[in-house]
Parts: sequence; C-alpha cells; structure tokens
Amino acid sequence: MTESDVKKELKALANPEKAAILKRFFKTGPGQYGEGDKFIGVVVPAQRQVAKKYSQLPLAEAEKLLHSRIHEERLTALLILDGLFKRGDSQTQEKIYKIYLKNTRYINNWDLVDLSAPNIVGARLYKRDRKILYRLAKSKSLWERRIAILATFYFIRQSDCADTLKIAKLLLTDQHDLMHKAAGWMLREVGKRCSEKELKKFLDQYGAEMPRTMLRYAIERLPEKERQRYLRKRCKL
Repeated sequence: MTESDVKKELKALANPEKAAILKRFFKTGPGQYGEGDKFIGVVVPAQRQVAKKYSQLPLAEAEKLLHSRIHEERLTALLILDGLFKRGDSQTQEKIYKIYLKNTRYINNWDLVDLSAPNIVGARLYKRDRKILYRLAKSKSLWERRIAILATFYFIRQSDCADTLKIAKLLLTDQHDLMHKAAGWMLREVGKRCSEKELKKFLDQYGAEMPRTMLRYAIERLPEKERQRYLRKRCKL
C-alpha cells in the first residue's frame, strides 16, 4: 500500500461539479481562510470508505498523503491516521501524535482539524501534560489555535472541562470568526456533557466581553430566559 494507491482511489471518485461547490463552501477565494485549496469533489462518506480500505497504510505513506495539495487527500490521510491511532499501541500513538504536530501546516481547514484533533491530539494528551495546547492556543496560525480548543473535546467527553475553559479564556480576544465558533461550540459542549454549572460560571465572568458569535454558540442549549439575560448583559457594553 502506498499514498499513490490512495490517490488513485480518490481520483476515481472525483466529481468536478461537487468540487466547485466545495471550493466555495470552504472559502478558497483570494483573502479567504481556505485560499488556494484544491478540491476534486469526493464526499466524506466515500473518503471514509477509502480510509477503511487502506487502514493498514504505513505511517510514512500516510504522512506523504497528508502533504498533498488536494484537500480530500489530506482529509483521507487524517482519517487513516485516526484509525491507526485508535488501533495502535502507545508507541504507535506517540508516533502518530508527533507526525500530527509536525504537519499542522497541512491541517489547514476547519473540517481537517475538527475530524482529527480530538481523537489524536486530545486522546494522546489525556492523562498527560497538556502544555502544548496552551502554546498552540497562542499560535499565529488560525489552524493551530483551532487544534488547541478542539483537542479538548476529547477531555470534555471524559467529563474533564478545566482546560477547555482555560483555553476559551485565552481565545476571548481572538479576531477570527472561525475561532469564535470553535470556542463557543466547545463551551456549549462543556454545559451539555460536563458541567452546566461550570459553563454558567464562565459566562457570568466573561460573557459580557465574549465575541457575540462565541457567546451565541455557548448559550445555545440554555433556557430562553437565560440566553436573553446573557445577550442583554453583553449588549450593555
């Protein structure tokens, strides 16, 4: 199995009309967050099937695939690495984790981050030192900052929300809407899966200064009266 084999499989599934839609959806135009990204028009379920077929792809070949200029090829590489991580022993997981952090410049759109960061970075760091997440949260790279907050989704699923709240605090002044959405989403998950009390405590302290999009995502599951209270509090600024 080689990266070329995977590319051939994906090329056979390519759909130019779908590619044009995906280019617009993932904002690939000049000055947009996905500027210059290339799509061939393969839907995610089909990519998952290809990843399953090549589930034993050697790590070196998966890393080569991750370097592709084609978005779907990079995502398929991440899906393969995710599967290898789940099945691997601690040594294999550490290798995949290191490959991931070495190649963050190729994990450069929100879907690539969201489908991989929790299950690789978050899973590897659970019960380990998490200082790397705080360095990533302060990165100039939008995608490294998103990796930092999305990695904590794994912790949230284990009812561990402390790092999500700390990193969300670091991101309060982030200027990018994609980070407002990501942080707000993770805060909402804190309330849903971990502790609504901790979410409200965070909102009581920082809700008035949160970017509006972050706040709206964070309060989405709260009762209407509480949502309106937090929104009014912010509007008084």
